[in-house]
Amino acid sequence: MTLLAGKNAIVYGGGGRVGSAVAEAFAAEGARVFLAGRTRARLEEVAGRIRAAGGAAETAEVDALDEQAVDAHADAVAAQGGIDVSFNLIAHGDVQGTPLVDMATADYERPVVTAVRTQFLTARAAARHMMPRRSGVILLFGGAGDPVRDFPVGGLQVAFHALEAMRRQLAAELGPHGIRAVTIRTGGIPETLPRDFPGREVIERGITGKTMLGRAATLADVGAVAAFVASDRARTMTASTVNVSCGALTD
Repeated sequence: MTLLAGKNAIVYGGGGRVGSAVAEAFAAEGARVFLAGRTRARLEEVAGRIRAAGGAAETAEVDALDEQAVDAHADAVAAQGGIDVSFNLIAHGDVQGTPLVDMATADYERPVVTAVRTQFLTARAAARHMMPRRSGVILLFGGAGDPVRDFPVGGLQVAFHALEAMRRQLAAELGPHGIRAVTIRTGGIPETLPRDFPGREVIERGITGKTMLGRAATLADVGAVAAFVASDRARTMTASTVNVSCGALTD
């Protein structure tokens, strides 16, 4: 039996690199995937691949920073059999490559504000539907980490630390209702970097060089782990992080 048979899973940012990989892994394990994002064409491309492989996928244009849009979409999904999994993977608008002392205030705070707002809105919307059913999984992506010394990452790490604080609070408040909250940490995925990204080679070497296995996590790795964590086989896992970093992250 597949891991997520009969489950409904929302993937915000489902047209992105990580979001699409997770969505395809969820679908391969039997989930009905609801792809949410701001660009319909990218969502439909992912949905097309899922359907071609025999999976089930629906798409919706949703601004995951818009409270009313998030709530309305969650209500619509819940009306089709409930929400079992919610995973927010939208981009945070972070600016990298600029030292903090040279960075504009807006560029520094954008990923922090974006990450906190969108995760709060989507987690809250899902939890409201999960609570009456006394089950559900809220997944987060990123996780706290050490300061990056060899490349300026702006407010990104601050955003990840803020999300970890939220994950701990979600797990504490929602645990009595049977809802789990888990963060997936990777230490970096070279595949997600555009070919023309400034400092790409430096970042790739930095990611791989810190691992114990001599390689970094791939998008397929992240998707496979996310599907397991979202499944009932991981039903004892909450208030925790899952390390998918090939040994780069040791705490």
